[in-house]
Amino acid sequence: MKKLTILVVALITSATAYSQTTLTLEQCKELALKNNMAIKNSALEVEVAQQIKKNAYTNYYPKVNANVFGMQAINPLIKYKMEGGNLPVYDGNPANLATATQFAYFPGVELSMMQRSAIGVLNITQPIYAGSKISTGNKLAALNVDVKENQRQLTENEILLKTEQQYWQLISLQEKEKTIEKYELLLNEVRKQVDDAFTAGVIIKNDVLKVQIKQSELEANKNKLLNGKKLATMQFCQTIGIPFDATFVLLDVIDVTQNPSQYYTDNQTALSGRTEYQLLEKSVEAAQLQIKMKTGDYMPTLAVGLAGYHVNMLEKGATNNTNGLAYVSLSIPISDWWGGSYAIKEQKIKQQIAENTFEETKDLLNLQMEKVWTDVNEAWKQIVIMNETAVQTEENLKVSQTGYDSGIVTLSDLLEAQALVSETADKLTEAKTQYKLAVATYLQVTGQK
Repeated sequence: MKKLTILVVALITSATAYSQTTLTLEQCKELALKNNMAIKNSALEVEVAQQIKKNAYTNYYPKVNANVFGMQAINPLIKYKMEGGNLPVYDGNPANLATATQFAYFPGVELSMMQRSAIGVLNITQPIYAGSKISTGNKLAALNVDVKENQRQLTENEILLKTEQQYWQLISLQEKEKTIEKYELLLNEVRKQVDDAFTAGVIIKNDVLKVQIKQSELEANKNKLLNGKKLATMQFCQTIGIPFDATFVLLDVIDVTQNPSQYYTDNQTALSGRTEYQLLEKSVEAAQLQIKMKTGDYMPTLAVGLAGYHVNMLEKGATNNTNGLAYVSLSIPISDWWGGSYAIKEQKIKQQIAENTFEETKDLLNLQMEKVWTDVNEAWKQIVIMNETAVQTEENLKVSQTGYDSGIVTLSDLLEAQALVSETADKLTEAKTQYKLAVATYLQVTGQK
């Protein structure tokens, strides 16, 4: 029977382990890059910018327009009536015209035109010079693609950092769960000893109640931890774009063998590689191009073109007409320069603002890197302290357990020693987690990942 029970438990444990979703940090990052909606939308923004760039390039080519106009009037738009009568016959001598003796009868004419007609026009225009607006517009469109690419990279960096932060927080909760289980075993062992002692009449009921209270507190903390772990798992699944799974298990352990010096990089070296820095550079470049674009609004424009038209009167006996022409168009804004000069000054002020923002943000980025580096070192020192404390609390527990078994140490002191070991283990786990989070943030803000 005992062997059968062991076999059943082993099969159940194996089936449960097989059904669990297990992932490593790298797998989670790959899922986030593939499934996260913010990253998908950022990639679509890049595609939109690329289409805008292609559209801007078409401005180098001729513009072709075709127009067709047809109309039907209630009455003819043009009416003409000439009365009839006798007209003198001209014999070629101007002197005889006033005293002509021969006449020809003219019956009179009544004309009506343009009651209905159709007109087709085809126009081709090729810009020769447009104040550099076409070339500047293409540069702005290309710059916009670069900006969207940088923004996409920035979004990916943020999501990857968020994924790693949530990952290590879940690992931390898994480690704390193990600590609680270990503490639970210790309390169960003490409870067994206390129950035996109470049954033998060695101790009073109050000692049993002390252990029961600790067990109740532990159960409440365990439920709180499990609920927090469930919510953290749901949030993590949403970040990496997979369905929520209550059996979700992460495979890594919190490895803190590498000290901070192995991650350090010079701030000035890292600054130029940061995506935020590159975006600031492009904002200044965009402001410069906007000045050129605004200046182009007030420059002469030159274009050449071809136009052709066909007029069909849609009337019996009417003669249709087809013609074409080549032309040159030159437009010179004159009075617009009065207001235009202020618009150009406005753009120059905006450029100055962009440059000032660039300089200020560079300092802030340096400050951010320095702050995160300080966080890394502080977290490392905290690990060292908590490791020493953990050794001390373990030794204290051994002494307390020996003393309790010998009747020298009270039950309250033993329970306190056990609680201190569990509390220190949680703090050590928290310190390791904070170190991993600080390192991940530092690597991200220094452009190392």
